[in-house]
Amino acid sequence: MKIIEDEGYKVTYDPAEKIVTFSGTLRLAGLNEYAPIIDCIEDAFTECDNLTLVLTDLGFLNSSGIAMFSKFVISARNNQGCKLTIIGSKEIPWQGKSLKNLQRLMPALNLILE
Repeated sequence: MKIIEDEGYKVTYDPAEKIVTFSGTLRLAGLNEYAPIIDCIEDAFTECDNLTLVLTDLGFLNSSGIAMFSKFVISARNNQGCKLTIIGSKEIPWQGKSLKNLQRLMPALNLILE
């Protein structure tokens, strides 16, 4: 289990379940501050054949965070050996539009909005 935690947010990677869970509010300043999270999800993606990102408890994500996910999805699109699923919430306004844009970047992305 790997946990990245700071004031206001938590990212947990469970390698047994192949799930990365995001919760709280991500307002980090630029991609440099997102580097530990990027490293976590990229490492998780290379270690498995099926990775799930759970964003249902991520209430806010700033533009740098959206850029982080976009870059990751573009990178993941080139790895044909691993399937990527993102689970989001219909109840959180930013997720519907932003997560559908990720699906445009990677048509094979399995997007679930609960």
